[in-house]
Amino acid sequence: MTMSRKRSRPITVDGTDFRWQLSHRPGDDRAPLTFAVERAEEPGSVLMVSLPCGRPDNHVGERTIAVRPVLVAGCVRQAVEQGWDAARRGPAFTLKVTEQELTTHLGAPPRYLIPFLWGMIPEGGTIRDLPRATQIWPRDDQT
Repeated sequence: MTMSRKRSRPITVDGTDFRWQLSHRPGDDRAPLTFAVERAEEPGSVLMVSLPCGRPDNHVGERTIAVRPVLVAGCVRQAVEQGWDAARRGPAFTLKVTEQELTTHLGAPPRYLIPFLWGMIPEGGTIRDLPRATQIWPRDDQT
């Protein structure tokens, strides 16, 4: 499996160039947020990372986070420590990240977001934390 350059993002971790992308949306809204990583040149084994939160497009209100390069780099390092060899061809290497590991990779506790109809609310936030929206009036209403 080679990642599309259009949908994947480049990242360099400890001198090695990789590409990463969020995994396709599964049919299950309760499926965890996952992303894949592979070497940019001469791809070998793919790293599949599973995070302890839902996808941003889930419809059941599962908390989510933004996947940032610092998180991807931390997961790559953790996978290498656990035996992932990105240069060797073979089956995908699966890494299931725990809440504690997520905090370690980010360098701080994660800032979760909750999907809510028109946007995302920070975990512990209220409806006032949503971005302002313009109300749309019907055409026949002249008020």
